[in-house]
Amino acid sequence: MEYRDYYATLGVPRTAGQAEIKKAFRKLARQHHPDVNKGDGGAEKRFKEVNEAYAVLGDPEKRKAYDSLGADWEMYQRAGAGTGRAGDPFAGFRGFGGGTGPQGVRFEYHGDPEDLAGFSDFFRTFFAGGAGGSGGRAGSAGSPAGSRTRVRTGSIEDLFSELGGAEYPADGAREAQARARNTPTFEAEAEVTLDEVARGTKRHIELDGKRIEVTIPAGVADGQRIRFSGVGPDKSDVYLRVKVRHHPVFTRDGSNLRLDLPLTLAEALLGGEVPVDTLNGRVLLRIPPETQNGRTFRLAGKGLPRFRGEGKGDLYARATVVLPTGLDERGRRLARELTDHANQPNPRARRPS
Repeated sequence: MEYRDYYATLGVPRTAGQAEIKKAFRKLARQHHPDVNKGDGGAEKRFKEVNEAYAVLGDPEKRKAYDSLGADWEMYQRAGAGTGRAGDPFAGFRGFGGGTGPQGVRFEYHGDPEDLAGFSDFFRTFFAGGAGGSGGRAGSAGSPAGSRTRVRTGSIEDLFSELGGAEYPADGAREAQARARNTPTFEAEAEVTLDEVARGTKRHIELDGKRIEVTIPAGVADGQRIRFSGVGPDKSDVYLRVKVRHHPVFTRDGSNLRLDLPLTLAEALLGGEVPVDTLNGRVLLRIPPETQNGRTFRLAGKGLPRFRGEGKGDLYARATVVLPTGLDERGRRLARELTDHANQPNPRARRPS
């Protein structure tokens, strides 16, 4: 069985405080969330690994037990190999025999096996009494002499509660919770504008004759599925899929926005200040002289809020030079004088390699 380095998974040092661990978890969970990485199996796998790491490191008691395990992992493996109990790396080692967890507590899991499907064999062996989902009975061989062993049965939620109440992994595991409670869930859809995405909004939903109001957080993505716990009929969970309408000016790239910024020939050649539309009103952008067509300007913090995160994305304005039309004879003569004076090199000429 492969040892899981939960610190490496979250990208934090072993000396990290709980606040640093939580911050790292939230950042990675947002980055690899299945709702924003649709069809990416690697991101889903990474999301599960991040949740598992935080389930351990986010709880001081489980982290303490894990740290003691990590220091002697090879010893545990050798001890298990020498007892004749195949597949149990804790057998024969005082304090962890028979799948016994921290503080002399063995967890014997008898719930739905799917509830543990998102966790590795390493996690289940260490925290749930063996990769098979069940340890031996109390007082079985390998338990430390004189220790008190309690057998804990029930669902995975009970197991987490006994181990110290770490946050239960999101989405798929939460749906497993609802399944274990045998409580129905409801699906609904809502369409929002990009302006509503920028500030958050509310919607009313009809479910089984019940009208409920839900708050859609700012920064939600198109197609994202949001869970509202216990708001439906009979305290059921509601999953709301959000559709974001097309915007005539802005295109979206995560929390960033992009737009084309038309410039006159004079503005592109001579520079100046031009107004730029944002979702929060107009701002003035200084255009430097001789701005080329296609040049992109970044307006920091003028994008969309990050979904349940901190700060905002940026707005990228791409210069699109619009040439004058309908020139008369004098206008064509002046244009010819300008181009002759500028003596512009051929932009299609190949550059020396």
